[in-house]
Amino acid sequence: MLPTLRQLQYLKLLAEHGSFSRAAEAAHVSQPALSAGVQELERILGAPVVERARGAVIMTAVGVEAVRRAEDVLARTEDLVEAAKNAGRLLSGRFRLGVIPTVAPFLLPAKLPSLKIAYPNLKLFIREDLTPRLIAALKAGQIDAAVIALPYDAPGVEHARIGDDEIMAAAPHDHALAAPGPIRPGSLRAEDLILLEDGHCLRDHALAALDIEAPRGDDVFAATSLHTLIQMVGSGLGVSFLPKMAVQAGLADTPSVVIRAFENQADGVPPHREIVVAWRSGSSRAAEARLLAEALKLD
Repeated sequence: MLPTLRQLQYLKLLAEHGSFSRAAEAAHVSQPALSAGVQELERILGAPVVERARGAVIMTAVGVEAVRRAEDVLARTEDLVEAAKNAGRLLSGRFRLGVIPTVAPFLLPAKLPSLKIAYPNLKLFIREDLTPRLIAALKAGQIDAAVIALPYDAPGVEHARIGDDEIMAAAPHDHALAAPGPIRPGSLRAEDLILLEDGHCLRDHALAALDIEAPRGDDVFAATSLHTLIQMVGSGLGVSFLPKMAVQAGLADTPSVVIRAFENQADGVPPHREIVVAWRSGSSRAAEARLLAEALKLD
């Protein structure tokens, strides 16, 4: 006998919510029904998937592995349903798209109007989040595709190119680096930098591209967003990096901040990150993700 999709869904919800009552509420069933489904799953697997402690649910090793596989099975099943609903009609119906925060506010407003005209039956649901969580959501089938920046190591994920986004410097108007002309990478010192907090890939991409070691210590200011970053630069607290798409969108249009390009690297191009649309390997919506990448191409 094999587990049913309903039993796998119960297990997934139990792992997510850590409670039989909350998992049952999310599944829109009674708690006894969900508990019976999990018990039947354990009987089929021949091993417990959860440890039932007072006030808590702890997944066993078998349960953790079962959840991982259940997420893949459920994601592929959802893909099948969506593909059947929209057979022959690409980019129609529901499409769940994740976008990293250093791209979403600048790329989407410029591209979504034309996307809506080209695909009027598309119902796009946007989720803004950091790259690690978007990749996890992709693999769990919680989103269909994600706009992320490379390089990023993500096995089991494929991608299509949107374009390159140049990394630029933002300096206070009275800073030495605000002088006209491109900035030599060696001119930047780690202790002068204001950066996004850990988890934002732009931080890692910029430091790697310019061969700068990340500053250490509790006294280093870390911004939660590019908007906060620009305010800090404008206040004279240091120098930072901005993606060119944010500059073009007017994020740094303030007299207190000066934007400068970096000198080209050895390969003849300026420091940059590659923006792509990524999807889970084997997804039935891969063709649609490729179409989306074309529609979102950088000018």
